Amino acid sequence: MTGWQFELHGDYERSRSLEWLETNGLGGYASSTACGANSRRYHGLLVAATHPPVGRVVLLSKLDERVIVGGASYDLSTNQFPGVVHPLGFQHLLSFRRDLFPAFEYEAGGALLRKTIAAIQGENTTIVLYELLAGEMPLELRPFLAARDYHALAKANQFARSEGAFEGEVYAHTMYDGMPTLFLSMPGFTFEAQPDWWRNFEYPTERERGLEAHEDLFTPGVFRRRVGGAGRVAIIASTEAPRGRDGMELFDAERQRRQQRVRNVGIRGQLGRALILAADQFIVPRGSNRSVIAGYHWFTDWGRDTMISLPGLCLATQRFEDAQLILHAYSESVSEGMLPNRFPDHGEPPEYNTVDATLWFFVAAQKYWDHTADVTFLRETLLPVLRDIVAWHDRGTRHGIRVDADGLLTAGRPGDQLTWMDAKVGGEPVTSRHGKPVEVNALWYNALRILSGFERRSGSPDSARDLAARADAVAEQFRRLFWNEEAGCLYDVIRPDGPDASIRPNQIFALTLPFPLLEEPQASSVLKVVEERLLTPRGLRTLAPDDPKFIGRFGGPPSERGAADPQGMVWRCLLGPYISALVRLRGEGGRAEALRLVVEFEPHLAEAGAGTISEIFDPFPPYTPRGCIAQAWSVGELLRVMSEDLGIASRRRPPVSEKSVR
Repeated sequence: MTGWQFELHGDYERSRSLEWLETNGLGGYASSTACGANSRRYHGLLVAATHPPVGRVVLLSKLDERVIVGGASYDLSTNQFPGVVHPLGFQHLLSFRRDLFPAFEYEAGGALLRKTIAAIQGENTTIVLYELLAGEMPLELRPFLAARDYHALAKANQFARSEGAFEGEVYAHTMYDGMPTLFLSMPGFTFEAQPDWWRNFEYPTERERGLEAHEDLFTPGVFRRRVGGAGRVAIIASTEAPRGRDGMELFDAERQRRQQRVRNVGIRGQLGRALILAADQFIVPRGSNRSVIAGYHWFTDWGRDTMISLPGLCLATQRFEDAQLILHAYSESVSEGMLPNRFPDHGEPPEYNTVDATLWFFVAAQKYWDHTADVTFLRETLLPVLRDIVAWHDRGTRHGIRVDADGLLTAGRPGDQLTWMDAKVGGEPVTSRHGKPVEVNALWYNALRILSGFERRSGSPDSARDLAARADAVAEQFRRLFWNEEAGCLYDVIRPDGPDASIRPNQIFALTLPFPLLEEPQASSVLKVVEERLLTPRGLRTLAPDDPKFIGRFGGPPSERGAADPQGMVWRCLLGPYISALVRLRGEGGRAEALRLVVEFEPHLAEAGAGTISEIFDPFPPYTPRGCIAQAWSVGELLRVMSEDLGIASRRRPPVSEKSVR
């Protein structure tokens, strides 16, 4: 058996806390809880990306189901309203399963029904497949429409169009001007118009996050048909008119695509299968190129997350063409020597307010080269951009990012947040890291080394020697300035007013980037401090628990969550570099310990977002998952270490074409 099976048997709290996610390769998705009660504003059965990979709108919030067995009605759906859960469909939910798709089995009056949901690759289309396993029944479906931005909430109003058109078994409804039309292909169904607003759907996860948690949804009416004789009914929900399209054919094609994706990659076991499918959810188009959604449900594509995720999401999974298209997309977006930090939701210009995303671009380029040896792409696309980036950093670019007199990289001023620890509360940074952050300068050293190697391979030995000499000088300064003799580890930030001695995980990158900066005994000392002060089974804490600034609880309104984020929460993605350090410094013993950590992490894929990996966790047992239910660099880093450090995944190069070696 593959995937995860959850025997729920009427457990509302368990089924409400377990979420599922289906993505369509455009940035859109379908998502809800195992019992079908939406618990977030971001849940929906068709969340369309109107300007891929952004411009997301919740068109179809959900379908409520009712079956008639032996003359008795049974609601299979569940909703939460203030003070009440209605209807109680979770009482008929036997099990939920997550493998290629999320699937749900219900029992009602002796009849057994399975529902499977699939988002179709490359389309704003969701298939809902109903299969009668035993019995015969009329099936009633009531759609609920939201037609709003996915960050917003709908409220009953007089401007929404209350009537759609049902012709040729296809229902079409455009609720507002400028909003895509929702098409529902309903084969064999009749339709009874009952236009109405249902008010005060309650989303408990939003309430827990300190946000508005109630929404009104519009229902146009009820669809009915009889299902019997082991029948199957495939509903199509789409932004494209589905006339002439067969839902079962779309579903079968998507199933075959996912099965082929798994077969293409040499990662063994249930965990490997799940991670390959999870990785597939993040890769999206950006124009004619590709990018990476940083996390679901609310992130778009971010430069830092994309570069850190790329080796695991693309290279460990043999998606070399996607990796090249991602690097190409960001090469075209470099401005004044900087990679975009974020592409906004509605197509606004990219935001350039990060120091480390640009430097992670060098690391991603190096790893792409290691897997492909693509000479043409290196010479024609990467090298000119990488040279330009170094030149801009030498003369200075936005936000005070520049090479200082000592050769190290300095960035920002008080109030700036340019590293990955970028949380702000009330406009002020939670973790002020302006100056010379440790991981930024480890990345700067690597950028010089990587560019030196690329110059040598491209036939520019003088440039290669100059860059190597600069890198040597940076390494010497780094070891002198960042070493904290008293603590036996590295300072987190160097500033004119003195070093920041906070014990944070950022120092681990000095051990694990392609060109490590520390050797023995300092390297083992750093690893020991990280283990003793920061390590948990779910990842590394962002701050040592004995620090006065440590916050051990994540919850409440955005200000409280933002304050806790970089002040103690556990980040899953940081377990990747820790595992790399284990294997590098402790050999086979480290590899055995790393394998244990990977195996013990697997149960997380059966909580929170089933089959994927959350963004952050509480810093103490039971290490409750928080933040996004599906985070690109959480998935990517686990895939990377399975490939690079543990040898669980094959590292097959793509065929070398004549063009790539010319």
